[in-house]
Amino acid sequence: MVTAAGVPGPVVVPGDDGTELRILSTSDLAGVDVALPDVVDVVEQAYRTLAAGGSDNPRKLSVTPADGHSVAYAMLGRDGTRDVVAVKTSYKHGLREDRDRQHYYTTLTLYDDRSGLPIALMDCGRVGALRTPAVSALLARELAAPGSRSALVIGTGTQGRLALPLLLTTMPDLDRLMLCGSHPDGIRAVREQLHTCFPGREVEVVTDARAAAGSADIVLATAGPHTSVSVEADWLKPSALCVLVGYGLAPSTLRRADRVVATSAAQMRVTGTDMADARGRMRDVDAEFPEVLAGRASGRTDAGQSVFAYNSGLVVTDIALGHRLARLALDQGLGTAVSLWR
Repeated sequence: MVTAAGVPGPVVVPGDDGTELRILSTSDLAGVDVALPDVVDVVEQAYRTLAAGGSDNPRKLSVTPADGHSVAYAMLGRDGTRDVVAVKTSYKHGLREDRDRQHYYTTLTLYDDRSGLPIALMDCGRVGALRTPAVSALLARELAAPGSRSALVIGTGTQGRLALPLLLTTMPDLDRLMLCGSHPDGIRAVREQLHTCFPGREVEVVTDARAAAGSADIVLATAGPHTSVSVEADWLKPSALCVLVGYGLAPSTLRRADRVVATSAAQMRVTGTDMADARGRMRDVDAEFPEVLAGRASGRTDAGQSVFAYNSGLVVTDIALGHRLARLALDQGLGTAVSLWR
């Protein structure tokens, strides 16, 4: 449902009296078709609404045991465009294990703040798999040097698989696409995803990370913590844009950048501590991305600058995209009603 003003309206489920919760599973959401330009538009709108003061995005909470074998996050937020309140939880176990031995669970619970009714409890895996590379693609569109034509993606996990299709969505003139990864299944998945979204486009698998980084206008690091790749500042073009999502960039790329942009400076200080110097100090952020999109802060101020961008998830973007997927799913009759409050 969309209102006359073009703003998404509340999800209306016949017979919903507030005692039931609609559960949208992984398989429910896998069947929902959403176009990549739609994903980018939804995420960008969420940032712009936040910058305008219409949404609330408090700092995330995190807990981890002393031995560091797991990490859990909780995020509460409100989307002012949709009048939706939501809570996101995220839990990963086995951080020192290989990817196939880790356990990861993430959920999003949505409430309609107009009607006061619950909308859905949903698996948030697909939301994150779409939202994070969409943010990276927006960062690239706004911060890459003029005339950028080449991109290197480091990592072939969940975040790496849609990185190139979403980069091409915001920067269709990119003509050299490179991928640095060590997992054959992941490389195959990246190729298949690119061919599905952009038939005819090819990705070049590289093994020399230093040479590839030196020829890339954009370096997008999405690898997991076990990656052997760690791109140093002196490997890069003077005008390169580096975007950090996971791992794959050395701390020098942050410390020696001419300009630093973060989706949230506060979250970077919490989740980016591995990029601190030997004394534990973090480089100051020059601008936050919502302010850049709103035109109240400058991202790149010179074509020849090196720019470091830190992409940490803001829950308002999860809420906006989660709500979009929930509306599409519920319009198709997907989901299971649970009488939770009876």
